[in-house]
Amino acid sequence: MARRRQLEAPSAETLKAISEGIDRDMARPGLRPPIADVVADAAVHASPLPQADREQNARDRADAERLRDAQEKGLVAVELPLDDILAEAMTRDRMALDEDEMQELMSSITLNGIRLPIEVHEGAASEAGGSYSLISGFRRLTAMRRLHAENPDGRFGSIPAFVRQPGNAIAPLVAMIEENEIRSGLSQYERGRAAAMAVYDGIFSSIDEAVATLFQSASKAKRSKIRSFALIHEELGDMLQFATALNERQCLRIAAALRAGETETLRAALEQSGVKDAGEEWDRMLPGLERADSVPQDPSRGGRPKADKTVHRTGRTDLRNGVSIEREFGPAGYSIRFHGQHVTADFVDEVMAEILQRFSDS
Repeated sequence: MARRRQLEAPSAETLKAISEGIDRDMARPGLRPPIADVVADAAVHASPLPQADREQNARDRADAERLRDAQEKGLVAVELPLDDILAEAMTRDRMALDEDEMQELMSSITLNGIRLPIEVHEGAASEAGGSYSLISGFRRLTAMRRLHAENPDGRFGSIPAFVRQPGNAIAPLVAMIEENEIRSGLSQYERGRAAAMAVYDGIFSSIDEAVATLFQSASKAKRSKIRSFALIHEELGDMLQFATALNERQCLRIAAALRAGETETLRAALEQSGVKDAGEEWDRMLPGLERADSVPQDPSRGGRPKADKTVHRTGRTDLRNGVSIEREFGPAGYSIRFHGQHVTADFVDEVMAEILQRFSDS
């Protein structure tokens, strides 16, 4: 009978040497089985994350792509320091800011913050400072600057803004005017001034081109009026002190007088010092406007003959207590006008009572 041989387990050193030898053999070209490569590749690409986490990662990647696309289109607001924004790089269409409205806006920002970002575009930094030029949001930017001056602690030191890429000088002008037309309308004079200044700045070659582009959504009749308002700025803009208070009818009347040759008359009237308000400024222009109204319309220009709208006055006659009286006659008929600080509703009622008593049938 053959003698049985007792088997012994290999030592740890022996097993290690065997393993290292196998690894060296498998590393030789042509000896590595294909299944090893398949297993290694699967291990590299296998995700140890649960299904819910893998779905969240996919959503995050999609959100990042959408965010990048929105940023490239200028649809994502960024926080910009106020000092980085130059509001005067482009001639503003709005000439004056209503102080009561500004105080309301500042109070709203203090309580609730900025609800709507401003719009800017990148531009080369100038001597005036600022690497961004304002497109729209002049009132919001002004309010923030005032608040920052009153509270220099940094709370109001920056403002949210959309960074646009307009591509040319026309697009920012159109955006500025459209925003003011929609959110807070410009005065009649400011509309004409915006067109005239765009021509002066060299952006457009003519008033017609400027009005057609800047007010492209307006009706044909409105664009025609804006061209008249631009004429007022060209001829009288350096002298009018209360231009923004003029209503549409007044602006059209001034433009008609300018076309009738009354430019020098109106300028001479405006040169007089001491104008206190819009009413007094208008009164000084009235003689020139009335003279233009009385000039017959040139038949070659077509249209209906202009009606005589001249109001004839006799001149004032002084009465007691600083009251003066004058007679007027115009298209509406005769009228008696009283002047003076003592002319009140009670005074007029007394005069009416005297007239009724004098001319009543009894």
